[in-house]
Order: sequence, then structure tokens, then C-alpha cells
Amino acid sequence: MPPSTQPLFWRNVAMPYVELRQVLDGRLVSYAPHTHQQWSVGAILAGQSEFVCGDRLYYVQSGALVIMNPDEVHACNPQQNSPWAYYMMHLDKSWLAAFLYAEGITAQHSWCDTRADMLSCPALFTGFVTMAQALLSPHCVVAEKDTALRAYLKVLFLRLGNHDGIVDTPVVPHKLHQVAHYLAQHCAEDTAINVISATFGFSTGYLVRAFKRHFNMTPHAYRLNRRVQIAQRALKQGETIATVAHDTGFSDQAHFQRAFKQRVAATPAQYRSALLQQELQHDLQQE
Repeated sequence: MPPSTQPLFWRNVAMPYVELRQVLDGRLVSYAPHTHQQWSVGAILAGQSEFVCGDRLYYVQSGALVIMNPDEVHACNPQQNSPWAYYMMHLDKSWLAAFLYAEGITAQHSWCDTRADMLSCPALFTGFVTMAQALLSPHCVVAEKDTALRAYLKVLFLRLGNHDGIVDTPVVPHKLHQVAHYLAQHCAEDTAINVISATFGFSTGYLVRAFKRHFNMTPHAYRLNRRVQIAQRALKQGETIATVAHDTGFSDQAHFQRAFKQRVAATPAQYRSALLQQELQHDLQQE
């Protein structure tokens, strides 16, 4: 039987700081550049891909780990006719920062971006796969899943050397930061970019070029990405797809479906179904 083309999401109400996605046949997946609010790490199980992270391009293949800091623009698309299977895990950065500090791995309470975009280490790759299988296993109780996750993160971050200090990043000009904040706060609105440009004293052409240089996406893409992030949170809370599409500013569900799938590699219905699966699993473990 060929591998399923449907993505599998794992979440658990007892571990709200982690989400895992498994894709076994993603040859037809095409990602738009996007960001996550969480710290993310993925393991490539099969195939080859171009991995763009910020302004850096990598060619990655089976056995590699790819790493994305919160709010870092990235995309990972399989090469033509290549198989494509992977795990992707998202971790709440505040929880992760507190965990690493408590374990003595970092010296600061707050989140500090990691330096590496990718790792090629057989031991870390195998460890990730083993940990991911434990999270997905119906035979492991929550305590075992949580222990497996924490044990792997300790090993991974000791290798990443996150204790070296904060990574230097270019300073975003204050007015561009104001535009980004406005787009994030008003992402459900469809205010024209030329109107926003004028409001902040920019020409439209300059704003688009300068914004993309600093944020690695256009203002329109930034706003769309923020809508999808909010939609993910709402779907995880059990909101209906129609309500989420309306509340996040999409003109119709078809537009919502396309934008969501380009950034999450799943339809809103597939993403929301994980809520029902994990609630059932949680209920079974309580019996």
C-alpha cells in the first residue's frame, strides 16, 4: 500500500506546548514562504528538497534535521519527482526557554534564537524519529511522551550550543516595525497596501521593497501569514472552519483553504481533525 498523502497532526491537551506533524507522501505539497510563532525542528524521512530559511538556501535530504526560529520566513519544497516524507515539530518558545533554563542549558529565562538552520547528525536524527514515534504511539501514556520529548530536547540543545548567547540580527527600522505591528494587529482587514504606505509616510514601491528586505516577505504576504497563524489557534480551540475563515478576514472559504494549505501543508479540516483525535486519545488514557 502506498504511503498516505494525508498529513497526520498530533496534539495533546496535557502537553499544549508541542505539536507534531507527519507527512509520508508530500510530493505534491508546495509551500509559500511563511513563518511560525513557535520554534520548529523537522526530520526529513525521505527525498530531497530546497530549504530556504531567511535569505539562506540549502539542499537537504533524508537524514537531515531542519530548524526554524520563531517568526523566521522559510519554505521547504521537494525536488521534482522526488519522494518527500518528514516530521515537523513546533514548540512554544516561552515553554522551551523556561525548560532550557531550568535544565541549566541556557543562562537566560527568555527565548534566545538558535544559530543552526540544519544539522546532519545520524544520532540526533535517529533520536528525533524515536521521540516522534513515542508521541504518536497510542501505547505510550502522556507521562512517557513528555519524558521522551524533554530527554531529546536536552540532547539536541546541548549540541546546538544555545548557551553561547543571543544571535545578532539586523535591526528593523522603527517605522517598518510600526507597519509590521499594524499589519499583525489589523490582519483581518483588507486595507490596501498603498493606503497603509501613505499612512506611514512611504511610497508603496519603497515600502514593499524595504519590508521584504527586512522581513523576507511582502506586506501582503506578511498579513496573510498572520491570518493563517490566528486561524491555526482558533481551529485548535474547536472553532468551525466557516467562523474562522470569516473572523480572519478571508472573503470566502476557498481562499482560506488555499492560503492555509500553502502554509500548513494541510487543509483546515485536516488540521482541525487532529483536535478530535487527540481528545479521543486523552479520554482513552484517562480510562
